[in-house]
Amino acid sequence: MIWLRLLVVHFMQLPSDIAKNSPGAKPFRIFWDRLKEHPLSRVGPGLITGVADDDPSGIATYSQAGAQFGLNMLWTMPLAFPLMSAMQSMCARIGRVTGKGLAANIKTAFSPIVLLGVVTLLLIANILNIAADVAAMGEVAELITGFDRHIMTAFLVVATLLLQVLIPYHRYVSFLKWLTLSLLAYAAVLFTVHVPWSEVAFRTVWPHLSLNAEAAAVVVGVFGTTISPYLFFWQASEEIEDMQASGATSLVNDAHQADVELRRIRWDTWSGMLYSDITAYFIILATAVTLNVAGITNIETAAQAASALRPLAGDYAFVLFALGILGVGLIGVPVLAGSAAYALSEAMGWKWGLERKATDARGFYSVIAVSVLAGLLIQYSPISPMKALFWSAVINGIVAVPLMIVIIVLVSRVAVMGRFAAKRSVIVLGWIATAIMGAAAVRMFIPD
Repeated sequence: MIWLRLLVVHFMQLPSDIAKNSPGAKPFRIFWDRLKEHPLSRVGPGLITGVADDDPSGIATYSQAGAQFGLNMLWTMPLAFPLMSAMQSMCARIGRVTGKGLAANIKTAFSPIVLLGVVTLLLIANILNIAADVAAMGEVAELITGFDRHIMTAFLVVATLLLQVLIPYHRYVSFLKWLTLSLLAYAAVLFTVHVPWSEVAFRTVWPHLSLNAEAAAVVVGVFGTTISPYLFFWQASEEIEDMQASGATSLVNDAHQADVELRRIRWDTWSGMLYSDITAYFIILATAVTLNVAGITNIETAAQAASALRPLAGDYAFVLFALGILGVGLIGVPVLAGSAAYALSEAMGWKWGLERKATDARGFYSVIAVSVLAGLLIQYSPISPMKALFWSAVINGIVAVPLMIVIIVLVSRVAVMGRFAAKRSVIVLGWIATAIMGAAAVRMFIPD
């Protein structure tokens, strides 16, 4: 393991070494320096969190919405945007202001049973979600390469795990940020098909939709996928990772950077969620104008959606859609595993952080490894990936509402946030999001 870590770190340092030691490497050095100075390299956790929200299981949900209901599910995205942005900005604010993640703040402010319940359900839901995501990635990789899906799944899982364990956070996160560009694939798909834009605009604000059990179930799935508990834990902890990497301290202990940092959080989170939301809108739209129009109304996996596009929209649309699934999967799986590790490590009082070496945070990295490998093992069990996705959605529906209430209470408390408690407008949006998620959770348990 030591030699492998040294090899990976050496590879990560290779561009700068080439730039320093190679006489003819001036063009390369200029390119590398510009890449490091690119604005994308300086964005915060909001962008990665937003892209992780559109993971392969989310793509399957959005594809089903477009295939089943056509343009009449586009309205969900404009409604979801301010709600998901408000919740994620609260989580980021909690992390940056207190210098502690969500689990650590819950541990301090609430009963141990609340923390135990939230973390346990989060771990189970994340492992099931990882199983659904890696299954979709394996299927898509098989479609593109022709290699067996189980071999491709194992390769992708091992690759994501090694990246998290062997590469320090400040290096690893730069790759995650560049992977966010994979979401542009879904915008590109729309250039390969005919889109009736006037009807799209009209149906976005005035859908033709019967409020029956089928429609309600899809709306539940869309909002449950868009506002997910694992993203809450991830973004709060990533703010701390960034804070520690820059040598800063929590705002409650050092307020001189508060205005700058809180403005950055607002811009980073709302822009990251906008990127995520527009992409989900494009996925619904792409499948609506292709699959729904062709009479294909039942999509169970993201890979099935990509495969169904090929005869309808051509090879370019298929390849773009498939590559997007792989790109966001390589972000979504580490975020799912990382959020579980952050939550359990904070709850147990373990050392944690992607910037730490594995030998310095054994419990933290063990949770990441177990989560990802458990998700992989489910591929070889009688549990189908779609069942895993269904149960992860159920568990997320259960844990989301009380967790959102806890987050709103935390971000409103002066005892926790000092003078940096969230504004009333954000709190109102948070309560609206909680009410919608509560209704969705109740609907989940009402039989059709």
